[in-house]
Amino acid sequence: MSEGVAAMPQDCETAVHGGHEDPERDAALAALAAGAPVDAFAWLGAHALPDGGCCLRVLFPGARAVSCSTGAGEWAALQPPPAFGVFEGRVGRGGVHLLRVDWGDHVEELEDAYGYGPLLDEALLGRLSAGDGEACREALGARPMRLGGVDGVRFAVWAPNARRLAVVGDFNGWDGCRHPMRLRHAAGVWEIFIPRVAAGALYKYEITGPDGARLPHKADPCARQCELPPSTASRVADAHPFTWHDQAWMAARGGWERKPLSIYEVHAGSWRRDAQGLSLDWDALGDQLVPHVQALGFTHIELLPVSEHPFGGSWGYQPLGIYAPTARHGDPAAFARFVDRCHGAGIGVIVDWVSAHFPTDVHGLQRFDGTALYEHEDPREGFHRDWHTLIYNYGRNEVSAFLVGSALEWIERFHIDGLRVDAVASMLYRDYSRPEGEWVPNEHGGRENLQAIAFLRRMNAEIRRRFPDVMLMAEESTAWPGVTAPAEHGGLGFTHKWNMGWMHDTLQHMGRDPVHRGWHHSEMTFGLVYAFAERFVLPLSHDEVVHGKGSLLRRMPGDEWQRFANLRAYLALMWAHPGAKLLFMGGEFGQLAEWNHDAQLDWEEARRPPNDGLARLVGDLNRMLRAQPALHAAEQDERSFDWSVADDSRNNVVAFLRHDPEGGAPSLLAVTNLTPTVHHGYAVGVPSAGAWRELLNTDSAHYGGLLQTVPRPMHGHAQSLLLTLPPLATLYLQAEA
Repeated sequence: MSEGVAAMPQDCETAVHGGHEDPERDAALAALAAGAPVDAFAWLGAHALPDGGCCLRVLFPGARAVSCSTGAGEWAALQPPPAFGVFEGRVGRGGVHLLRVDWGDHVEELEDAYGYGPLLDEALLGRLSAGDGEACREALGARPMRLGGVDGVRFAVWAPNARRLAVVGDFNGWDGCRHPMRLRHAAGVWEIFIPRVAAGALYKYEITGPDGARLPHKADPCARQCELPPSTASRVADAHPFTWHDQAWMAARGGWERKPLSIYEVHAGSWRRDAQGLSLDWDALGDQLVPHVQALGFTHIELLPVSEHPFGGSWGYQPLGIYAPTARHGDPAAFARFVDRCHGAGIGVIVDWVSAHFPTDVHGLQRFDGTALYEHEDPREGFHRDWHTLIYNYGRNEVSAFLVGSALEWIERFHIDGLRVDAVASMLYRDYSRPEGEWVPNEHGGRENLQAIAFLRRMNAEIRRRFPDVMLMAEESTAWPGVTAPAEHGGLGFTHKWNMGWMHDTLQHMGRDPVHRGWHHSEMTFGLVYAFAERFVLPLSHDEVVHGKGSLLRRMPGDEWQRFANLRAYLALMWAHPGAKLLFMGGEFGQLAEWNHDAQLDWEEARRPPNDGLARLVGDLNRMLRAQPALHAAEQDERSFDWSVADDSRNNVVAFLRHDPEGGAPSLLAVTNLTPTVHHGYAVGVPSAGAWRELLNTDSAHYGGLLQTVPRPMHGHAQSLLLTLPPLATLYLQAEA
């Protein structure tokens, strides 16, 4: 026995059991040593003896010896019963005891994890069971904390059908016998406080399912930080709050309804690579991406999903760690620094967020506790045929809380200015991408997913209540009514909807040979029939430059000059059209190659003419959008729009006026010629007489010049302008004040 260690009385078993054999005790200790289901807190820790003392029992498989501090630098040895690896001895009190564990090659001091009582408040657990997303954030995950004067980590996870659950990690040799957890039966939550575990520690959960089978180790669904893929462990995140410097931005970001919104969509892993061909970290993106976006004049960056995801080829759209930024670009503090940098530069940050489905990786959510917990048991409800992923069970309160909590986490923890919710259409319909007979109708016999609808309304209402200055955008590709109507008025409660119809029609039109465009003129005008039914975003997104579709430039017909002229005219028409703007990276300079997520954009190409000219045009369009209230102040107000030329299919010309309904700002006329023919003396009706200034001409490297109206009624207006329309070009004109 080492110096300073005294023998502890060995009569723990005798004191408890009166010297008789106890088969129940022996079976429990054998189960503990084997990692089998048993109530660990009923047997481990300090338990009262009839004579007023306590029996301290601890489990350290593989340890040579364990001693307990008796105070004043003295230690008393705990004795191991034969074969179990459980150490026990008599102590004078209950509570938390300091232990010294001799592992042979090193000695470890730590407090007994089984000396702590229940950790989570019953009211908090009740809120979680009722579907409260904030309760999920507060209760679940790995939270560094100080308990009874001891630093450590509280682990908590929802797994109501598991028979046993233990924390494994680099702090216990990934030994599932070391730290079995306490089950809070009413809520189905397992919890434990492990002393001396610190931020940065790796961990997973070892779970025994209801059938007694031990599952592959599971990552923490609510982990705030994850290991760098392809490794799959969760990591204890630093609990210290980030020091923000964006107070002015946060105070002023409201009122987005009348502010310009122009979004640069980015895949962080392939925007630019370093000299070794590796993706940039958040600090390097702050150094390079932020000035690029600032120079182009975009108001916001939208990031393809940066939640942790196992497969990089999913671009983040198959996430498993929806509470954690991916480790591919740094730790959570680095991501916060990036957002802070954006805000300091006057740029908002939107993140793509996925609540429609999750992948089937065995370390993730699928059959998390041995049952279909987060998903549906029936594959007709729970399996996505298109993506080979699983569908959340939105009708389960705890699943709803898990998803709402994730959305709140990004908004509150990382100061995100908007969430773009992916694949909303797939959530709304039970028969989405399913043939007849392979889907389950709702309780009314319909195809609507009533549970998903209720979830979206609940989530959006909660976010709008707590963060009214945050935008909520839906990628919704059907004619579902009221996507952006308030939930209390029967809508889904989003602030914006991606206008997939406009994108599809106009891109199809621009891809046609100009000779044939006149026969399909409505493709450019039909979007105005419903342009004010929702608050729309016009998306030229990543989805339009992959899977063989080609880049935006490659989709334009003709030779190089015509391709660039077509794209310039199209983008200028888009920027004048009602609706917020979104352009995927590379589109700003007309990259010819289709987007490749495994490589960076072609920055050499970006520096060459006419690519650099296109980028200058995009910058001018954004500056025009910011400077002209007529282009942004009333995107959902029909009074902000007037047709001048809608039906000239023969010349393939469209012209319209944009107004600020509140007045005080002059109207703007946009005219687009989508043929490669010059139109001389083309008359366009305008509402006021006098001089009109040419603000922008996509066919020219120089902007400016004046045009005078003539008193000739045209297109429902009292005056008209006689214009020379360049081929494949868009013009902006404005009445002189």
